[in-house]
Amino acid sequence: MGTRYFVMKERAVPEVLLKVVEAKRLLETGKVHTVNEAADQVGISRSSFYKYKDDIFQFHEHLQGTTITLTFQMEDEPGLLSDVLKIIAEFGANILTIHQSIPINGVASLSLSVQVLPTTGNVSEMLENLRRQQGVMNVKILAESKN
Repeated sequence: MGTRYFVMKERAVPEVLLKVVEAKRLLETGKVHTVNEAADQVGISRSSFYKYKDDIFQFHEHLQGTTITLTFQMEDEPGLLSDVLKIIAEFGANILTIHQSIPINGVASLSLSVQVLPTTGNVSEMLENLRRQQGVMNVKILAESKN
């Protein structure tokens, strides 16, 4: 079963998850410099931060003008990169950078920076289509920044 996403109102999200989001924001903005500082400031344990940090993200209703950096692990097979790029193109996102490592044991690591435009389709759906692409083993959002 693939990764499933849910959109919830803030009041339905457990407090610890909201605090993880706040701790991540403090780190990203440079208001604190360590996970320990961030966790202390928002009132959670470091273990709670690490447990949930990759699973909770603040939802941005309007991602237009945002650059998302994605990281992939994918099988080293001819045409797979083309298939991945085609999915992104079908959703109307603009590819800014592509970096693929030399495959090791038949697996290549890839990072892509993608600009989300006003005409770009549903980003969550695009990510799910990328995850379902045969030969793609892992897709994660590494970073998100406003243009």
